[in-house]
Amino acid sequence: MDAKKYVNAIVKKIKCDGKKKKDIKKQLLTDIDMRMKQGERLEEIISQMGAVKEIADSFNENISLEEQKRYVRNKVMKIVISIMVVLIFLILFVYWIFPKSFDIEQSKYFNKDQVETAMKETIELLDAGDYMALQESVTPKMQTLLNAETIDDVKGALSDNWGERKMFGAVYMVELVQGNRHFAVGEITVTYENVSATYRLTYDEGMRLSGIYVR
Repeated sequence: MDAKKYVNAIVKKIKCDGKKKKDIKKQLLTDIDMRMKQGERLEEIISQMGAVKEIADSFNENISLEEQKRYVRNKVMKIVISIMVVLIFLILFVYWIFPKSFDIEQSKYFNKDQVETAMKETIELLDAGDYMALQESVTPKMQTLLNAETIDDVKGALSDNWGERKMFGAVYMVELVQGNRHFAVGEITVTYENVSATYRLTYDEGMRLSGIYVR
């Protein structure tokens, strides 16, 4: 252990304000430095001065009880403030990454009519089984999912025979914000000859299909 580490360990256990700690640290380092200049080895000096706790306790005996209580109170307050700061940052971070929905008509990224048109075009291509055309306007992740086998499994969960599409229902949509990413999420119920299916379609800022759910 060098002189600075030894002294810092002592000062850390002394219950007083920062200014007094600084003065004590300076005093201890000066004393050690003078003794070393007189030829004493650091190990001998530390051995003669005593253990860190013993020296700190001797200083604390000369510090008033009121000042020690104030030191403990301030230390607790610093810990509490640090915890509060961490919690605030954590709350802000969770709020930032947690998805939040907004009225799409107020969006700077999406046009309601454009999203509705894209939704109907997507459904028409799905009904036609034109996956090659779909691949041109989807995210890379969706490219691996949009195929006849996957879509047939999804449709099969509702019915083995949907029949021809009869009509589109009303469209409901919101802008979803997650972190610094923006998405348009729309739902539409489509009536077929034998079943009614509700599509939830998600588009990124480039109007690429990035999510599909059918129920």
